[in-house]
Amino acid sequence: MFGKILRAILPAFVLFSLASPASAGSPPDAPIASEWRNPSNSVHVRIDNCGGAVCGTVTWASDKAIADARRGGTNQLIGTRLFRDLKPAGPGKWSGKVFVPDIRQTFSGTIQFQDGDKMVGKGCVLFGIICKAQTWSRVR
Repeated sequence: MFGKILRAILPAFVLFSLASPASAGSPPDAPIASEWRNPSNSVHVRIDNCGGAVCGTVTWASDKAIADARRGGTNQLIGTRLFRDLKPAGPGKWSGKVFVPDIRQTFSGTIQFQDGDKMVGKGCVLFGIICKAQTWSRVR
């Protein structure tokens, strides 16, 4: 029985596997040297190349964000890399690490660029079971 099911779905799986890379194409480049702000406009991050990967470094933060980071153990918020070691993970999507300065923890995460002016940053714990996402906007 299992063999029949496998023989029935295997050709479709192989066809899908071969077609996916061609239809997806290579992921677009990350918007290097671009500035992004979090939803509350309390932190700005610059997306850039960092050692063969993409990263996001804090360039500006409100006094409240700086104080929150200090309370969490991050003494120097400006200059801290929030998005680290990001590598292509699909069209417009980059996978790596996300640092949360308020709790001084690093999680696996992604950033995904949408319509040129939106970036969704997502961090997950427990093998991706619990995730939190924020939509960042391009600073013009």
